[in-house]
Amino acid sequence: MATMSVSHKIVSRAEWLAARKALLAREKELTRLRDVLNQQRRELPWVRVEKNYVFDGPDGKVTLANLFDGRSQLIVQHFMFGPGWKEGCVGCSFKSDHIDGTLAHLEHHDVSFVSVSRAPLEEIETFKERMGWKFKWVSSYGSDFNYDFHVSFTLEEIASGKVFYNYAMIDASIEELSGDSVFYKDSSGDIYHTYSTHGRGDEQFVSTYMYLDIAPKGRNENGPRYNLTDWVRHHDRYEADGSVNEHGRYVAAKNVSACGCAESES
Repeated sequence: MATMSVSHKIVSRAEWLAARKALLAREKELTRLRDVLNQQRRELPWVRVEKNYVFDGPDGKVTLANLFDGRSQLIVQHFMFGPGWKEGCVGCSFKSDHIDGTLAHLEHHDVSFVSVSRAPLEEIETFKERMGWKFKWVSSYGSDFNYDFHVSFTLEEIASGKVFYNYAMIDASIEELSGDSVFYKDSSGDIYHTYSTHGRGDEQFVSTYMYLDIAPKGRNENGPRYNLTDWVRHHDRYEADGSVNEHGRYVAAKNVSACGCAESES
């Protein structure tokens, strides 16, 4: 469990109230700015999706159009889970723990949701069952989808040392990264890409962070990397002694297998 000492100025209730009201004014500024930013996000121009993307789903092949499931809006989570990984990225899993409770509300407000990963469907289904998630999750294995939306990278791109991610060229070290993309389908069936976000843009979908941000210790991410890899684990691994590497992959403790079982010594 993360620890951090908290030492704070102690004041009277009247002094606290004055300080709280001053902060409230700043919070209201942020709320109004967020409303403006959200409107500007909705006013972004759109790009027509010309390619017919096909995915592997639990019931067979599905197209991007199928994933709207009769609704006009679709949110895609680009979940970091590459072929052969056996389990998904810890950070993407952390975010995914927040999804199932929102689905009924999204779906009754004309929004569908799906996770997409390059791992083969069998590997996705095994991990999804382990995590107990219910949201729709399909495989883009063999598709250009992840590459076209700049969340997966070829070996040649990795070898070059730079990839295009989060709207900039960055140092390349891993074939999969995370993000979210949004699409709209009009009455004629045409599909448009309306928005994508990456990196810390994912934080807006993680309500655990919102709660931590109002707690006395905050996010309490105090190293070694000063991000979620310092403390977040797959929700079935918090009692284990493993760690998370810089790529968001779980690393089992010595003499413990990835499943959490003790390994026999030869």
